[in-house]
Amino acid sequence: MSEIIETHFSFFETEIEFTEPALKLWLDRIAIVEAVYAAMRPWNITVDDVEVITTGKPSEQGVRFKIPEKRSSFFFGAAACKFSRDNTSWNTAEETISILDAALKAFSGQSQVTFKTFKTAVALHVQPKVKPFVEVMQPIIPANMAALEGEPCKTMAIILKWPTRRVTIDGSAQLANGLFIRYERDFPGDATFDIMAKQLYADEMQIFAMLDVTEQA
Repeated sequence: MSEIIETHFSFFETEIEFTEPALKLWLDRIAIVEAVYAAMRPWNITVDDVEVITTGKPSEQGVRFKIPEKRSSFFFGAAACKFSRDNTSWNTAEETISILDAALKAFSGQSQVTFKTFKTAVALHVQPKVKPFVEVMQPIIPANMAALEGEPCKTMAIILKWPTRRVTIDGSAQLANGLFIRYERDFPGDATFDIMAKQLYADEMQIFAMLDVTEQA
């Protein structure tokens, strides 16, 4: 029988890389700022939620819009846009897509930038109801490594990388007897949000099946 897990912390983020850097955005961006701000108004953004970033590497400088009520932020710079949201779930996926879609349409409509790649990531801190977390991870512990000692290991971590996909499974540093699961996937710049959401959901279900866990409803 699958182990029941409860998700305590989660987030979604994506970095949208441009086909070519738009260096003019360092100087000429007021129309973009106004458009993105207007697009965020349905989620009660205020002037105090807009921040101009002038520190860090050139690729890290730009403008950040925060939506406190939704624990979300949208950033644009000369090379990429970034969006993140805390406390996400599949129940809030439609709203998350609406926020991101509104921001990107406003941005691209004023900047004329084209998108090359969506680099997406979902992270979960989950807690098993009954089993110790390391027991839940047992199916992915290589047998020859587990046999190095005569007693069970206390914790472990695994990181897998493919050209357009990454999976990290580890003990949670924020949750007692918890698991940290992060899965990432890259999509082409013309991929639809529906395609991305369905693939990320399938990735999550695949990982849960591998660990033989079921999320508490």
